[in-house]
Amino acid sequence: MSNPPHGGILKDLVARDEPIRDVLKAEAKSLPDIILTDRQLCDLELIINGGFSPLESFMNEADYTSVVDTLRLADGALFAMPITLDLSGEEIANKSIGPGVRVVLRDPRDDEALAILTEVEDVYHPNKVKEAIEVFGADDPAHPAVAYLRNKVQDYYVGGKIQAIQPPTHFDYVALRYTPAELRAHFNKLAWRKVVAFQTRNPMHRAHRELTVRAARQRQANVLIHPVVGLTKPGDVDHYTRVRVYEAIMAKYPNGMGHLALLPLAMRMAGPREAVWHAIIRKNFGATHFIVGRDHAGPGKNSQGKDFYGPYDAQDLVTKYRDELQIDMVPFQMMTYLPSTDEYQPVDEVPKGVQTLDISGTELRRRLKTGAPIPDWFSYDAVVKTLRESYPPRLKQGFVIFLTGLHNSGKDTVAKALQVTLNQQGGRSVSLLLGDGVRPELDTPSCTSSEERSKNLQRLAFVSAELARAGAAVVAAPVAPKAASREAIKDTVLQTAGPGGNFFTIHVATPLAHCEATDRAGVYKKARSGELKGVAGVDEVYETPERADLTVDLTKQSVPEIVHSIVLLLETNALV
Repeated sequence: MSNPPHGGILKDLVARDEPIRDVLKAEAKSLPDIILTDRQLCDLELIINGGFSPLESFMNEADYTSVVDTLRLADGALFAMPITLDLSGEEIANKSIGPGVRVVLRDPRDDEALAILTEVEDVYHPNKVKEAIEVFGADDPAHPAVAYLRNKVQDYYVGGKIQAIQPPTHFDYVALRYTPAELRAHFNKLAWRKVVAFQTRNPMHRAHRELTVRAARQRQANVLIHPVVGLTKPGDVDHYTRVRVYEAIMAKYPNGMGHLALLPLAMRMAGPREAVWHAIIRKNFGATHFIVGRDHAGPGKNSQGKDFYGPYDAQDLVTKYRDELQIDMVPFQMMTYLPSTDEYQPVDEVPKGVQTLDISGTELRRRLKTGAPIPDWFSYDAVVKTLRESYPPRLKQGFVIFLTGLHNSGKDTVAKALQVTLNQQGGRSVSLLLGDGVRPELDTPSCTSSEERSKNLQRLAFVSAELARAGAAVVAAPVAPKAASREAIKDTVLQTAGPGGNFFTIHVATPLAHCEATDRAGVYKKARSGELKGVAGVDEVYETPERADLTVDLTKQSVPEIVHSIVLLLETNALV
């Protein structure tokens, strides 16, 4: 019999509201609506299918405050992560969203009505700094969830109960997607009494297979491989590639021992709190045991170059709440390869003096990028083949050269010359996106308003990422005077371009005086007379890039010298 859900009752809102589904769907046509973000979509799916039990709503202010402060809902139930519906003040005002109002929640991918937020309980203004400190340990933008909180989360949270219309429709790996009720039924059908759940957001290799098999055998249990396929850490391997890896590695498990199911979770990388949250979720899916790793769900280094969390903080917090969680924690054992016996053993069980072999994640990524061999003792041929298909060597990966500088700084000239040089070298298609040319190319009217310029930069980011994903060299040269806009473009490329997520910022730092003195188009003259608005260096501040990969100046270097320095930068990164 599978583990009882957290709180004793599985909050399957889809099943609960099935009898009134048609009524809710008809009502949704006349209600104000909210188009969910990708993270909100993941959260909603796990609210309405019971994955977040005992939660059955986006949190109101009382629950939110209690979870942030105490890791408990207002009624005292253990819950480690705030699950919130954030909206802008403008959307709240335009749609008259307030207490008592019913609002439909729609899928951002196809506009389908998924649920109705019934009788909004409250609209509140969160303390984001406190949320960052209490939930993630620091208000540090080096933490991806803190950066998300600062840059993407809107100013207000809306709380209220939910009525489910339908779950989101998925077109990928449908056979591997289970709700908590479906997975529980599967375990019961197979008479699985003990289930060890393994959480991962990375590809799996031999060591992962060995540790999960070892954990299951020690507990006379079965294994649930339960990887996250929602939002993970920026830069992670895409879930399509990972799922193909998981399918390949499942064939290596003893017959009948393991099962693969996908989890549509939006991770926060919150370390200890995330581990408690993950344990609650796996308990709701029926698991009796949960593997908690070293630095579980850790985001890496903070702004001072130190780990955000201690290596065993997550295990300690799960242990603290063991009695309430009622799911047994299995500490992740670091496994190492012993060539003398061709097997993996826990590091702390290897006798002193016995030779061991390991490949770090960094070294694996280097080998994938360079095409260097990956030994069969580390991974399986089918896994390596899958990874190489999705992550070609560096010479075949796309990249974005982002030239930013004042008008007439020479950035456009450098961009055109660089395009010629890269075309001469061959091996990739080369796309040139100039600040003045990208708007008509994207069928957008030229406009000098800050709002339209921001939209144009978003379009440039999207196009750059798509081209780089396809293996192209992209040379983009907008003015982009604001640091926030430049960071947003970089983030878009890094997060969505896959193996083409190689981004280099080149600051063309030609002084304003020179730019203005040689301005044959008269842009600066028109700006100073008031005929033009929003010209960087005149009536808009150009924020100097603080972490440019290369800084050049046409008053000190020729265009060929600058182009050569950019090519050397690419060569250093093995991209040409």
